[in-house]
Amino acid sequence: MVELKRHSGIAFAILVIISGIFIIFSYNNLITLDENTAAKWSDVEVQYQRRADLIPNLVNVVKGYASHEKETLEELTKLRAKTFQLSQNNIPSADQLKQFDDAQVAMTAALTRLIAVAENYPDLKANQNFLELQAQLEGTENRIAVARKDFNDAVKAFNTSIRRFPNNCLSSLLGFESKAYLQSQSGAAEAPQIAF
Repeated sequence: MVELKRHSGIAFAILVIISGIFIIFSYNNLITLDENTAAKWSDVEVQYQRRADLIPNLVNVVKGYASHEKETLEELTKLRAKTFQLSQNNIPSADQLKQFDDAQVAMTAALTRLIAVAENYPDLKANQNFLELQAQLEGTENRIAVARKDFNDAVKAFNTSIRRFPNNCLSSLLGFESKAYLQSQSGAAEAPQIAF
């Protein structure tokens, strides 16, 4: 009888140790995935910041050629300021993400209009500063697309991990909640219309 209690005690201790190791491993994995998601969100913000930093230079070059296009230039400046207000260093909630994304879509539309304005000025189109800024802006748009995809991949890995058994039990106890994806805007599959 004593021998049976001793074996039961050892088996229970082993079970507790294995459970503890599993919990520690699972928790550390969730923290790693959470931090990866935060890092990917930061990458998205960095690329949007890069675009926002290019805008004043682009606006100033265009101002010299198209001073009567004041409305487009002012709108772009206001949108740039709005995106700074929405920017944050933590992963946004679904509502905050929608507001941030809507502001970025408006910024893209304003930039498209600015490029369309430039098409009406042959001297501006040939200006080396404008061409260089336009090329940098195009490269930045590509970087933004890659950063958005990487963020969504990180969110997918995190959300999948917290929903799988047995992590789902642990994640709910530890307060891990699923994160929102960056969504494409309605009509994003259609090519933008640029009118001259």
